[in-house]
This record gives sequence, C-alpha cells and structure tokens, in this order.
Amino acid sequence: MRKVEVLSYQTMWPSLYEKEVKKLKTIFGTLCMDIHHIGSTAVNGLKAKPVIDMMMIVSILNDVDRFNSSMESIGYEPMGENGIVGRRFFQKGGDDRTHHLHIFEQGNEHINRHLAFRNYLRATPEEAKQYGQVKQMLSKQFPQDIASYIKGKENVVKEIERRALIWQKN
Repeated sequence: MRKVEVLSYQTMWPSLYEKEVKKLKTIFGTLCMDIHHIGSTAVNGLKAKPVIDMMMIVSILNDVDRFNSSMESIGYEPMGENGIVGRRFFQKGGDDRTHHLHIFEQGNEHINRHLAFRNYLRATPEEAKQYGQVKQMLSKQFPQDIASYIKGKENVVKEIERRALIWQKN
C-alpha cells in the first residue's frame, strides 16, 4: 500500500532529477528530444510528495516500447499508456515511489499542459503555497489512500491548469 506523504520542498529534488536524466538519455539516445522536470518537485518552495516527475518528448512514441527491458534494468516499471492515450508511463520504486516518467511524442497536447502548470506555479508563489496546503491537508486526511488523495485534489489541479493555460497565452 502506498503511503501518502507530502513534504516541504527539498533542495535535493532538482539534483535527483538531473541524475535520472543522465540515465534516461543513455537509454533512449537520439529518440529523446528533451526531458523536463514537471510536477510539484519542480517548483521551488512547493510542498510535494517526494516523487520526481519527469516528462520526455520523443520523435516517435511507438519506439519507446523497445526500451522497456532497459528501463526495468534501472528500476522502472513500464505501465503503457496508463490511462492517457498517446503517452508511455514508467514508475520507479514500487509502493515507495521515487520517480515517474511521462513520455509523449513531439506535438502532443499534454506537453503544453504540463509545462504551463509547472511554469505558472513557479511564477505565482502564492498559488503554489495554497496548492501545497491543499495537498498537505489531503495527505493527512488520506494517509493510506492515494486514490482518494488524487481525487481530492483533482478540481484544484484542473482550476490551476485552466488559469495556467490562460496565463501562458498572455
């Protein structure tokens, strides 16, 4: 069972991201066009579950599947689309999750959504603080129930995302 734990921002998160990027670039080589640190651990000062979320952009999504065994060799579990058409998803750490990797093909609409969300929270520390408080409250309410934690923050995430996409256009 996955424990739901929200921590204060950890200064080591960016370096954990960079360390993982080196491994991923070695595996995926030229298929990897770019990798971004996304999610709450990518926003300085934001409270977060200690899971490094990354988004890789590739030239051909179907080619990603050829690397499943290589990803397993460095601790990742291939999850296929995992609920989002046009994505490949990998998780590392089992119930003590440490990393998520979302992979999209260049031009996928989800790329902009993830980057807008991250960039907006980076640019609006007060919103990031409020979002962190919601996450911390939900983690205390659902310490052993990741599904309820995720469902509990769903509307807040959608609203932040809506504002982020408007903000990005300006």
